[in-house]
Amino acid sequence: MQTRRTFLQSAAGLASAASLASTRLSAAPAPADGPMVSQRPPAAERKFTSEAVEGKIQEVKKAIADPQLAWLFENCYPNTLDTTVRFGEIDGKLDTFVITGDINAMWLRDSTAQVMPYLPLVKDDKKLRDLVAGVIARQSRCILIDPYANAFNYGPTGSEWAKDVTRMKPELHERKWEIDSLCYPVRLAHGFWKLTGDASVFDKPWQDAAALTVKTLRDQQRIYSRGTYSFQRITANPTDSLPQGGFGNPTRPCGLIHSGFRPSDDACIYPLLIPSNLFAAMALDQLAEIYGTELNNQPFAGECQNFAQEVRAAAAANGKARHAKYGEVYAYEVDGFGNQLMMDDANVPSLLSLPYLGCVKVDDPLYQRTRSMLLSDDNPYFFRGAAGEGIGSPHSGTGMIWPLGIITRALTSTNEKEISSCLAMLKATHAGTGFMHESFSRTDATRYTRKWFAWANTLFGELIVKLHASNPAVLRG
Repeated sequence: MQTRRTFLQSAAGLASAASLASTRLSAAPAPADGPMVSQRPPAAERKFTSEAVEGKIQEVKKAIADPQLAWLFENCYPNTLDTTVRFGEIDGKLDTFVITGDINAMWLRDSTAQVMPYLPLVKDDKKLRDLVAGVIARQSRCILIDPYANAFNYGPTGSEWAKDVTRMKPELHERKWEIDSLCYPVRLAHGFWKLTGDASVFDKPWQDAAALTVKTLRDQQRIYSRGTYSFQRITANPTDSLPQGGFGNPTRPCGLIHSGFRPSDDACIYPLLIPSNLFAAMALDQLAEIYGTELNNQPFAGECQNFAQEVRAAAAANGKARHAKYGEVYAYEVDGFGNQLMMDDANVPSLLSLPYLGCVKVDDPLYQRTRSMLLSDDNPYFFRGAAGEGIGSPHSGTGMIWPLGIITRALTSTNEKEISSCLAMLKATHAGTGFMHESFSRTDATRYTRKWFAWANTLFGELIVKLHASNPAVLRG
């Protein structure tokens, strides 16, 4: 069966259903000597072409001294546009459906992360601007269908997960409640508005979705009851289902928002997921700004602002842990009873990614202590081996390093040597494919999962564009 993160890929093509049910990894050929041929689809076969993106590719490539790094950038940066978007109109309104890559469904998280790197270019390319506006509109429609779902079909086609014990609908691909699924659409709409000044995306469906977002986050504080959301799946993998009748492990209400699942789509051990709560506070601040300055709805703006402050206060009181080596650090998950999980997962939002998302300052001492812990053997999901080092995820298993984690490390670093090291690892671990993967073995980068993972590809492109603008010496070195 096909799941989002355990979809295994070989260089030869999609794995069979039998291999998907196993834990065997596929091998890719080693890089061949000779010219680095573009891995992009032929121009006529690309799903979408942006003149601004094509111009940025050529501009940045000229500043990259390493030919292989330039080749990776050219392959990866436009991958979302090249291969995953379906752009058009529904009922006379812009609509963009964005699949995650090798799974034909749209995740609210991934679709935002996949197009965010193009936001700086939308002012110079109306067609690209319309495409992003279409993503915002599609996300609003998805949230109004079900605010608890993480992934959606293009239409009411049903899903292989239709038998999950939850309130499935034919429009849903999967119904795993993850806080960040509602935060990412806010991040995209806010970023689009701030860059363009275009408030037309804040139409009635968007405002209805925003109100439902806040209501759902409030409900999942579970102050008075455990709410109506529950989820169970008949599976041999315990991280694909929630315990305690589908409501998750017990918690003590404290103001934090409960999450059934992590951004990896794995079940939380302790349902109060700290990086996602801090991300929710940021999203609520962004809603407060939109409603307070653009939509002139001061009561709702004030509600969002107060809610954000409440979540941050709860995180400050409950989301920190005392580590014997590092002192006070952020915990990854807590339960309100004093139990705390000390780890990180490469999927964003993660503790490592907090400055990238704008949740904390990169030089904040608490974050820096936490970062030191996460990028060490004291994080049970930090792996080192002959192929490289980096944060992985329980989702792909022990010893599997995620390029997302390496990219996030570089995006949140102020150390040129560390950034260069991350680039060297990314360059050395694409296994001759010219793309980022979901994960690779710490001992052998030709053993990897997911050949077509557009989020990782586009985030790599975002890193290179950022370095070109802020630290070009790293690309010239």
